[in-house]
Amino acid sequence: MARFTFKLPDIGEGISEAEIVAWHVAIGDRVEEDSPVADMMTDKATVEMESPVSGVVVELAGEVGDQVSIGAALVVIETDAVDAGGEVVAAPLTAAQAETAEQYEAENPGVEEVVDTPLPLPLGSPAKAGAQVGAADDEPRPPITADVPTGPRPAPGNESEPKAHALASPAVRARARDLGIDLASVKTESDRVRHADLDAYLRYGAGQGYQAPGASRARADQPIKVIGMRRKIAENMAASKRAIPHFTYVDEIDVTALEAMRADLNANRGGRPKLTMLPLMIVAICKTIPDFPMLNARYDDEAGVVTRHGSIHLGMAAQTDAGLTVPVIRDAQDRNVWQLATEITRLAEAARAGKLAPNEMGGGTITVTSLGPLGGIATTPVINRPEVAIIGPNKIVERPVFRDNGRGGDEVVRAKLMNLSISCDHRVVDGWDAASFVQGLKKYLETPVLLFAD
Repeated sequence: MARFTFKLPDIGEGISEAEIVAWHVAIGDRVEEDSPVADMMTDKATVEMESPVSGVVVELAGEVGDQVSIGAALVVIETDAVDAGGEVVAAPLTAAQAETAEQYEAENPGVEEVVDTPLPLPLGSPAKAGAQVGAADDEPRPPITADVPTGPRPAPGNESEPKAHALASPAVRARARDLGIDLASVKTESDRVRHADLDAYLRYGAGQGYQAPGASRARADQPIKVIGMRRKIAENMAASKRAIPHFTYVDEIDVTALEAMRADLNANRGGRPKLTMLPLMIVAICKTIPDFPMLNARYDDEAGVVTRHGSIHLGMAAQTDAGLTVPVIRDAQDRNVWQLATEITRLAEAARAGKLAPNEMGGGTITVTSLGPLGGIATTPVINRPEVAIIGPNKIVERPVFRDNGRGGDEVVRAKLMNLSISCDHRVVDGWDAASFVQGLKKYLETPVLLFAD
């Protein structure tokens, strides 16, 4: 028998270590050549590591969430080959893995972005189920699977004291006997112990007094290890808030005409995708950006260089089961509203499925984040570093407003209003520029015919 030491290969330029985000094997498992053994995450990608040999796993580098240095042992496998007297160093990445890493590096030089790969978080053990509460007193009930508290219960308030010879129906006595409960230790609000009293005893324990069925109660603490995607999100958000002096500007926009036009477009869309607010918002952003190029930029604070981009690669924050990710719509300025709607749907589905391509996950120049139907009155979004601005449309609400009636007076009408938030990097963008940019957006959104004018 021989031992093969599979050492973590170089999985990206400039990467010194990678995080274990999932094991596909355990000690004692037999693995076949080219079968997956672990998923490793770096700042730029998640790579599935495959075994170069067949054999039995005898050692693993660590637990999920641990960091492994490039060149360090990842897995030790006992093979059927004759021992040649030394450890074997793992081969480099497979061609597919190398191609993915090289493609990302070529298209996103020096960019460190969160990659959307859904990763499971430990959720702990499920709570044990209890018996139904509130059935008739003599109705037989199934036992409640719970830890039975022991010891006497204090007498809070005006509750009755435990009875030396408690009154109870035969069904209640049988249930208490099955659960190992001494009826004399159960608090009651009447002269006899009922099923509800047993339920309360089991749910809230000795010494906590009687609580009516359905009352709020404490739940067990649930420690969750911060790993994988959630760790990357935490690190990126902390770096953004630590390095960038944010400021947020909020203005109100009347989207009554925009919503009416959107309804008309959807009613006559034929086989094209249904329009949400987002593609219309993106068209407005693309039309406004040329007058405010300082917002469509990336700031390399280490080099002291701000790059104002000619193309608009628009990031759209998307919520997935693994956490927040930001797929990028390339060259958004060259797409019409229907093309944008199609691309938004495609990227959102790929993000939720964890199937975004490397060039769809980085290199954004400005980001839009929306909470969708949750909306909110106003938001203070965190900038997607190294970008310098992020835009957050909020909830649309109907309110009465005053409008000129054309006869020298005002009239009260129903209007659909939406607050629009923008957070900017104050090192690059001045407050005046941010406010002026939003006013430019407002012009297009309040006069939506301009969105389709050259």
